[in-house]
Amino acid sequence: MRKHFDVGSMIVIIVTFLLFIMALFTKGFTHDLLLEAGVFLVSVKLIMMGYHNSVYIKSIENELKDIKGLLEEK
Repeated sequence: MRKHFDVGSMIVIIVTFLLFIMALFTKGFTHDLLLEAGVFLVSVKLIMMGYHNSVYIKSIENELKDIKGLLEEK
């Protein structure tokens, strides 16, 4: 999993999670917590999309290498 996340993504994950925890303790369970949770979930969704794109690109690269290998054999 580490090969799909760069240092920048890991920093964003950690900072977003820390800010969410801080908001939880400073705001308490109020209406503002829903806003903070929404921001946190959007950040998580963007990170998940980046991960899935990375995995998908890797699979496409592997298929292209296979096709290239088949073409070079002929």
